[in-house]
Amino acid sequence: MSSVNQIRQTFIDYFAKNGHQQVASGPLVPKNDPTLMFTNAGMVQFKNVFTGVEKRAYSKAVTSQKCVRAGGKHNDLDNVGLTARHLTFFEMLGNFSFGDYFKEQAIELAWNLLTKEYQVPVDKLLVTVFHEDDEAFDLWKKIAGLSEDRIIRISTSDNFWSMGDTGPCGPCSEIFYDYGDKIWGGPPGSATEDGDRFIEIWNLVFMQFDQQLDGKRINLPRPSIDTGMGLERISALLQGTNNVFETDMFKALVEGAAEVTGSASGKEQLVSQRVIADHLRSMAFLVAEGVLPSNEGRGYVLRRIMRRAMRHATLLGAKEPAIHRLLPVLSREMGQAYPELVHGEAMIGETIRLEEERFLKTLARGLQILKEETATMEAGEVLAGTTAFKLYDTYGFPLDLTEDALRAREIKVDHSGFDAAMAEQKKMARASWSGSGSMADEKIWFSVAEEIAASEFLGYASESAQGEIVALVKDGARVERLEKGEHGFVVFNQTVFYAESGGQVGDRGVLKAKDTQAQVLDVRKQVGGIFAHEVKVTTGEMALGLAMVQEVDHKRRSKIRANHSATHLLHAALRRVLGEHVVQKGSLVSPVGLRFDFSHAKALSHAEIAEIERLANEVVLQNAPVETRLMGVDEAREAGAMALFGEKYGDEVRVVSMGEQMEGDKAGSAYSMELCGGTHVRRTGDIGLIAVVQESSIASGVRRIEALSAQEARAHLKDRWDQFNNIAALLKVAPKDTVSRVNSLLAERKKLERELGEARKKLALGGGGGKTAKAENINGVKFVGRVVKDVQPRDLKGLVDVEKKSIGSGVVAIAALGQDNKVAIVVGVSDDLSEKLSAIDLVRAAARAVGGKGGGGRADMAQAGGPNGEKINAALDAVRGVLAGEIGFLRANAKES
Repeated sequence: MSSVNQIRQTFIDYFAKNGHQQVASGPLVPKNDPTLMFTNAGMVQFKNVFTGVEKRAYSKAVTSQKCVRAGGKHNDLDNVGLTARHLTFFEMLGNFSFGDYFKEQAIELAWNLLTKEYQVPVDKLLVTVFHEDDEAFDLWKKIAGLSEDRIIRISTSDNFWSMGDTGPCGPCSEIFYDYGDKIWGGPPGSATEDGDRFIEIWNLVFMQFDQQLDGKRINLPRPSIDTGMGLERISALLQGTNNVFETDMFKALVEGAAEVTGSASGKEQLVSQRVIADHLRSMAFLVAEGVLPSNEGRGYVLRRIMRRAMRHATLLGAKEPAIHRLLPVLSREMGQAYPELVHGEAMIGETIRLEEERFLKTLARGLQILKEETATMEAGEVLAGTTAFKLYDTYGFPLDLTEDALRAREIKVDHSGFDAAMAEQKKMARASWSGSGSMADEKIWFSVAEEIAASEFLGYASESAQGEIVALVKDGARVERLEKGEHGFVVFNQTVFYAESGGQVGDRGVLKAKDTQAQVLDVRKQVGGIFAHEVKVTTGEMALGLAMVQEVDHKRRSKIRANHSATHLLHAALRRVLGEHVVQKGSLVSPVGLRFDFSHAKALSHAEIAEIERLANEVVLQNAPVETRLMGVDEAREAGAMALFGEKYGDEVRVVSMGEQMEGDKAGSAYSMELCGGTHVRRTGDIGLIAVVQESSIASGVRRIEALSAQEARAHLKDRWDQFNNIAALLKVAPKDTVSRVNSLLAERKKLERELGEARKKLALGGGGGKTAKAENINGVKFVGRVVKDVQPRDLKGLVDVEKKSIGSGVVAIAALGQDNKVAIVVGVSDDLSEKLSAIDLVRAAARAVGGKGGGGRADMAQAGGPNGEKINAALDAVRGVLAGEIGFLRANAKES
């Protein structure tokens, strides 16, 4: 029996043998389609090829494409684990023809692969065609020898594919496998087609028309082929099962899920184990591409996938983070096909572990909040959908967990209200992310790339050269010239100007020719390796064919070089100090400084920042040469070069090395070795100095350091030293005694604050003579109510404790009026009454009287607040009312819910 990995390789080898170019999977985060959240089909990376705005060096391709369907139109998330075939992450095997072969060869290639290479029994296969596609119908009879009753005409849109309202489109032909009458379901087109007996395994799309705005379809000049076959489905078929979770790859993951959660391998646990197995794949591949859990856009979908898996881990009994421990199994199963899993295992694992820790804390916090929100609810009542959604959206508390927690109390949840709130949130999430720009803007650069070669970059060795203008663009259209005062983009056959990429900003400078001069404001890299120089013509005019002298702003470029090299040294230092899980998540290298985003679970300590700074500056002091060389991508990784996860590299890469090897480094390696196309200093000493100025969090599991180099670093340190000296002068001590003097002042302040707090308590209790308020008797319960001023909310509990001791048994409520007219309230109930009276219920009644909401704590001590200070006495009256039985919160003889 072939493994999933062997089945994938057989597909690729078969089409490669038949003249197809093997193309690596495109990213899960589409780079050329702003309409998609995640790649969900094999054709996504070829969309611009199909529409004609991009050309490739090949006319036939084969891929195994990573796909995620967990949001938007294509969303399989909630079905995963419950059915035999739904997944959030899957691989789409596909073969493509860009104006090369068409229907006949596509059908022949598909049929031969299935029946000869994979040896699928012919009598188990049937196909569908679009009801008007007589050509496909006849070809299936001719090539496969299928009888007419096994070629089903389908008139619905299921068998006609289009890219949008206009553009390429065409009929489909789907190949189905019949699992036999032991499984319920009917053939495609029947009333029972949704059963699992007949399963679609391959879809062949024949792109032959161009849909017009007026509804007409005209023939495409070069018809194309786009096919897709789910690797997991064909693997299940070839391994003798109709369930994707019973394939060898998923068996390993499901067994691993049972092991890491300490759960049995029984039928009751299987759904949860399968959810974890599938969701781990989505998590790992998305994190590897730089997607991180958050509350918006792609990060929101990732967090939902993660927390659904983590919810199932807790159902299996996991009390500690467990899912991240399953990652080595995934790397073993899929790492050969997708090396990013192996290279990024530490970073991916740390990201998942951190989210697991957060979820477990969320679980405890959510249950407490839910208890408070439903404290006054009784059996048969319904929790508002907006409240359930707040628990889900704000605290990450899943709806099904809310329902589970309330089920024992016979409280239900308003699903329609929850769904409405969820729909609104999804609308906001979709609005929070955007793609790479309009198709019109992209199309002009594809047009340019069709006619001219990639720009030759001369800027590594020189900052001045001559180049010839080969293209001019203004307002999204190509032009012959740019005149004085006009803005536009110019492309040269060769250039010394660096185009923004890899976090490094583009160069600026000037362009000169006889009677013509222009400012270069920015440089951007476009499709096909074209460097688009954004310019403003200041003298004369720029025209096609004009040769111009290019001069980079030397001072600005020097600062950028220093900051870029400093970034590499800091990256290496971060990995040495914090661990190898540190991976670059983003960067900005500019002339005024640098910032570097990296994966790490917690804030850096002052000691860690100091050590990172020390290590980086140690390499600066080495004044070691900075070396660059071109290497094969595999050779570079083998040598220890760091690569940016999620980034696609060509066969040959530029490796930048700097600094002497340190203890513990790989033999023959440098202090820092990275794949990088940016500009750098010649020697590390040219950086001058590196100063880290800030460290912060920018997302879950992602930290950011900001730093300066060279003169800016020295100026920053001088400014800090001047401030330090000024502080010493204000304290009237020598600089070396400043810290001890500050510590002394802080200790003195803390002592004074403590004494002031005690004085305020005594004053509030009647001047310090031990006198307490006289207790009222309400329904046989002693009650003390006080209004105090100038007492901090944190001191109120102490006052309540004093009063509770003085009355022995009873209830104490103290309300403090703050300077902002806000009210803080604390209610205490003696231990002998806390089974019958809840301080939480009492304080909530008091809070409502002053315009507050909620309140929390324990049955014997709770606190709340409100904004309406003028009603402070009403807060105490509200507590009196509860005790008098005027408000229905008394819980005498109530049982623990």
